[in-house]
Amino acid sequence: MRKILVALAVSSGLLLSACNTVRGAVDDVESVGDCADGRPGNC
Repeated sequence: MRKILVALAVSSGLLLSACNTVRGAVDDVESVGDCADGRPGNC
């Protein structure tokens, strides 16, 4: 039972960190898109 709980804790930690990584990647892509539109002061 203890092994299952440890595996669950580790996997949930990995899933949560992956969500943060994807969120950061989306933010980075959006900021690049803002800079690419050519408006001054958008970067």
